[in-house]
Amino acid sequence: MSPDSVKGLILVVEDERAISDLLRLYLAREGFGVQVESDGLAGLGAARTLHPVAIILDVGLPSLDGTEICRRLRAEGNWTPVLFCTARDDEVDRVVGLELGADDYITKPFSPREVVARVKAVVRRAVYAASRTGPLVLGDVSVDPVTRRVSVAGAQVQLTATEFDLLEHLMANQGKVLSREQLLSEVWGYAAIVGTRTVDVHVAQVRAKLGDHSPIRTVRGVGYSAELEP
Repeated sequence: MSPDSVKGLILVVEDERAISDLLRLYLAREGFGVQVESDGLAGLGAARTLHPVAIILDVGLPSLDGTEICRRLRAEGNWTPVLFCTARDDEVDRVVGLELGADDYITKPFSPREVVARVKAVVRRAVYAASRTGPLVLGDVSVDPVTRRVSVAGAQVQLTATEFDLLEHLMANQGKVLSREQLLSEVWGYAAIVGTRTVDVHVAQVRAKLGDHSPIRTVRGVGYSAELEP
């Protein structure tokens, strides 16, 4: 594969060799470069120095678990998209992972094609946002799709990649009510295979970060919209 055909580097932090080899194979087939680390500390170092376009991060790792890696990256202002990979399928674990700043959550056993689809969706959203020009402004909230910066009353707010994409999509469709299923399809890039709870968790996170300035409104029984209070 020529360097020009590579779509970006995916960092896979996974201590099960069979799984990491499978992910490497499928991601490489889709044109991604792949760096595999099997140790938590090594994975954290690679995330800091290699600047991957996305990270597939196992939760249970030697030396440093995946949740702590994600926590440290976010605390440092590193908002590279993170997809958690774990054998646990408890909703509490899933919500905690998303609240730490993860962009998606994959449970084992999984289809490698599904993982690749989710990675491509995350990367595609970033490319799409970069192609837009001009900030979106609603009340005191400003979203710049080019720099991927969000400001509230002039103060910058840090959002994860998926939180940003969700807010940007709602503001680009100002006044329109979008169902949870629509948001999963249009923001996440796939059908509702993960359940609409994912949307609710991300909306709650965005609202918490924007505070009283949040333009996101809940339309009971339907979904969400971005609009100012009448």
